[in-house]
Amino acid sequence: MDAIWLTGAEWVAVLRIGLGLWWLESWRHKDRKGWFERGTGIAWAADVAAKHRWSAVRRGFDAVVAPRPRAMAYVVVYAELALGLGLVLGFLTPVALACGLLLNLLYLVLMIHDWAEQGQNAMMALISLVALFAMSWQTWSLDGALGWF
Repeated sequence: MDAIWLTGAEWVAVLRIGLGLWWLESWRHKDRKGWFERGTGIAWAADVAAKHRWSAVRRGFDAVVAPRPRAMAYVVVYAELALGLGLVLGFLTPVALACGLLLNLLYLVLMIHDWAEQGQNAMMALISLVALFAMSWQTWSLDGALGWF
């Protein structure tokens, strides 16, 4: 593969690191006090799920998230932090990419009618897929330095 300035593997690492920074920004801008103390994030998601046209989304939310809103708030917020750190540092990268892809697909399905969010989730999912199949942990990563994967 020919590339300008960097090798192809280095450009894929740039893509992975950029995705990690995107996850970190998602974590950074969250009102954690609102999420953890007032339950604002899960309450918003519950409202979206309750109005969702797909009954499977409503049932899934009611079965998994609604019974444990506080725990799910922590899961969502700290999953975004873990994904960001894992991707920026290249630590457990294939796991972070697969989990990030899954989280973006969950966000995409939940917010299927919110076009403002769809572009972000679709692009993050696409970057996860490319970085996963291009094995982006080979360059500029702890995984690469440790010889993992």
